[in-house]
Amino acid sequence: MAKTVANQEKCAIAILTIIRTATKGMVEPAITHIIKEYGRDPFLVLVSCILSLRTKDTVSLPASRRLFAHAKTAKEMLLLPTKTIESLIYSVGFYHQKTKQIHALSAMLIASFKSTVPHTEKELLSLPGVGRKTANLVLSAGFDIPAICVDTHVHRISNRLGLVATTTPEETEIALKKLLPKKYWAEYNKLMVMFGQNVCVPISPFCSTCPVRHLCPKIGVTKSR
Repeated sequence: MAKTVANQEKCAIAILTIIRTATKGMVEPAITHIIKEYGRDPFLVLVSCILSLRTKDTVSLPASRRLFAHAKTAKEMLLLPTKTIESLIYSVGFYHQKTKQIHALSAMLIASFKSTVPHTEKELLSLPGVGRKTANLVLSAGFDIPAICVDTHVHRISNRLGLVATTTPEETEIALKKLLPKKYWAEYNKLMVMFGQNVCVPISPFCSTCPVRHLCPKIGVTKSR
């Protein structure tokens, strides 16, 4: 069993190495742009994560920029009327709900965390609108703390590659943490998002040109290009 686990880890690292090279030049996830433009600010990372939920990066990133032009701290965000926030982020999915969550989490940060985003999973999960995916991305991208953010791309591709055999994102997170050394956790989401948007797409992935096709069992793939 130990040998099998070791081989699985070796395979996963080999796949990551190939994908790291293959994704160079691809459009990076919205959160990467946020950090490049505003620095590693946990609050801005948190808010941009909220805006990106169930919304494409091409929509959430401009919305984040519009919002951050008016407020970059919890106190500034709380001072913005909800109608103003809604008008700035109207293009994202569920913008009414997200406006309420941004106001609520800003108020909670001020009241309970001295206006500072907490850096533990438990505390992050206590914030309105924050689930495991958002909490892990804030830890990883906002604080540079090892964490694996499992979104739809990470869950789908990890199972297709046979790196995990899971049915929920939570199970995928647990399995990947057992499989991958911590030094790979932070980049895993970024690489899989880019790979999943351009090559290993949900329906009819581009298997014929995939750089890791020789390592992929194509689990669950019924049609490909």
